[in-house]
Amino acid sequence: MRAFICAAAFILLAIPAWCGNIRLENKKLRFTFEPRHGGLVSMEDLQHRRTVSNAGGAAAWEITIGGRQVTGSAFSSFTHRIAAPGHLVMTWKGLPAVKNKNITVTVTIRLREQEALSDWHLAIEGMNGDQVPGIVFPQIGGLQNTAGTNLAVPNWMGELLANPGQQLKKPGAKFEWFYPGHLSMQLVALYDNQGGLYAAADDAAAYRKNLGVQLGTDEKLTYYMVNYPEQTPGLQRYSMPYNAVIGAFTGDWISAAELYRQWGEKQSWCRQSRLHGNKVASWLKSTALWVWNRGTSGEVLEPAADLQQRLGLPVNVLWHWWHGCSYDDGFPEYVPPREGREPFMAAVKKAQAHGVRSLVYMNQIQWGNATASWETKGAERYSVKNADGKPASHVYNIFTGKALTNMCIVTDFWKDTYAGLSDTVLNTYGVDGVYMDQTCLTRMCYDPAHGHPVGGGNYWVPNSGRLSDQIRARVRGGKEITLSGEGVGEAWMPYVDAFLALQVSRERYAGVHGWQAIPFFQVVYHPYALAYGNYSSLLTPPYDALWPAEHRPANMLQPLDTAFNRQFLLEQARSFAWGMQPMIANYKPLLATERKEEIDYLLQLARVRNNSLKYLLYGTYRRAPHMVVPEERFPMSRLSIYAGQKEKVTAFEQTYPTVYHSAWSATDGTLGIALASVQQRPYAVAMQLQAADYGLGNKGKIYLVHAGGRRELGSYAGGTVNVRFELAPKEVCLVEIAPE
Repeated sequence: MRAFICAAAFILLAIPAWCGNIRLENKKLRFTFEPRHGGLVSMEDLQHRRTVSNAGGAAAWEITIGGRQVTGSAFSSFTHRIAAPGHLVMTWKGLPAVKNKNITVTVTIRLREQEALSDWHLAIEGMNGDQVPGIVFPQIGGLQNTAGTNLAVPNWMGELLANPGQQLKKPGAKFEWFYPGHLSMQLVALYDNQGGLYAAADDAAAYRKNLGVQLGTDEKLTYYMVNYPEQTPGLQRYSMPYNAVIGAFTGDWISAAELYRQWGEKQSWCRQSRLHGNKVASWLKSTALWVWNRGTSGEVLEPAADLQQRLGLPVNVLWHWWHGCSYDDGFPEYVPPREGREPFMAAVKKAQAHGVRSLVYMNQIQWGNATASWETKGAERYSVKNADGKPASHVYNIFTGKALTNMCIVTDFWKDTYAGLSDTVLNTYGVDGVYMDQTCLTRMCYDPAHGHPVGGGNYWVPNSGRLSDQIRARVRGGKEITLSGEGVGEAWMPYVDAFLALQVSRERYAGVHGWQAIPFFQVVYHPYALAYGNYSSLLTPPYDALWPAEHRPANMLQPLDTAFNRQFLLEQARSFAWGMQPMIANYKPLLATERKEEIDYLLQLARVRNNSLKYLLYGTYRRAPHMVVPEERFPMSRLSIYAGQKEKVTAFEQTYPTVYHSAWSATDGTLGIALASVQQRPYAVAMQLQAADYGLGNKGKIYLVHAGGRRELGSYAGGTVNVRFELAPKEVCLVEIAPE
């Protein structure tokens, strides 16, 4: 009789504690919660008969209210009910530990039909004006922590870490990333060779949140998401304006990215993407190679013209240190240019006559608080404020020690200031675009005078977009301009034309610490976002002439040790295989002879890419056919304008593949497989694929696209494609499979 009553209660109303654990399941996924406080017991992948989480009753949420951090166990009442099949509602009431005892927390979990995914939502009622600065929800503990565990995160372009628990052993250690910002997409994948946890959010409005992973007291991993409610006076109720997504998946980080793509491609940022909508400048799309140099026009535009003559294709520049102020402390006192207004304008016009376009550096959110204009313009009033009311400042410049302060992008003062500067450089000085450093970042501002919600919310990205619109509206004469952001970010695809993605050179500025770069963002959004960039250099870094002379290095812009030549090749190979416009930093014409093999490799790569744009500019990333690629240990230099400057240059060694390859589907139904070798010897390419897996017909032709053009390599029939040929040492090419 008791079992019958218990079953009826499960269907209709609340389940008493004596009924046992709470279960919510479909054919693919099961969640179990303990009945006393609603803690998560386990999460099971039923389709593959494996336990994803063995949390043992750990709290699935934590809120900060009344100055205290509380979980479900702090509440005097817990009930739950099945609202519909696959739909669980859990409610906690009564909080004796805080002054306001009438707080109610409701968690709703819905399983998706025929999917191993679930949507989690949290709401708080009866707040009576009590502020809730942070909500940790969901929190999924008891996750696998073995040597075979991998953590994939879209930390900008993407990073992968093997055995993350090893780095999380220190007390209090955690990995945490903020979105929108360094976290370019809203997901984390934690998996082994069979699959694992897929954790995401379905937030299409870009609310501020953090995603993180830490080590629990049980020595297992815990995934969590931190939500930041708006700090509104008198607030009575908070309801998450999005869902958290928790599920199980099979495969690796590419599988997780493909799962996320199914959601991401339906969002407004893809429909309104500037690349997808054919709104980006024609000269940007046709750029074959970028030069990232710093200094006057003679140090930037003239080397680019030299490289363009050698390449025979469009070369454009990312131009730092053109401005009249010291880098990373004198912003936004950019004008007039350091070489003078008239010489600068004449050099820009001459370069344009030869087809060289310029993106000039202007940080989108920073103001140096040691500048004269900081005081005369009263900039502090419009700066981002921390929770303590003080301006959000940071010292980037290790040579001057002067700080930059974040400006609140919601304020008309800052948007007008930056748009006015952009008007000057685009219309008066005649440059072709602005590299808006730190654009793909957000800040939480606690200044109530700025007219936005205090703290959390989604006010930052729309105002960043309004600033971009304001800049474009001032461009005169139908001029094609480019606005570029730093890093990549899904929420900015409607607002910026290009994304500077430097993780192909991660080792050069961050060293080798376990994390490896992956094209996570490209797998999801390649046809919607034009990525370019590389910190790849064959010279030691430059030093700003406006920085203190006593720190100026003696070996500035001198050739690096030849031991690091393969690091340059590796960075370029990644860029090619990951569908990016290539770039070289710190180029001087002397490199064409002193580092001939490396420059020839770069030119070859740019030509092959230029012959393969339907894949490497417009194509959709596909899982590449399996190839057995040898690996080698490479010496890697950690050296940038800051890294390695105040200590001896640190060299690392790390093992890397010697051939990078990727696959891309074009809109015409063909498939391209990009290959870039950094080997010193020939490599026998041998791969097989099933045409149906890539939407190809049962028979067709196989072509080889190289720097000189395209030639037929063979054919295939019967739905199986076999590709066999020899890749020459340091060769770059693309295999094209065209069905009949």
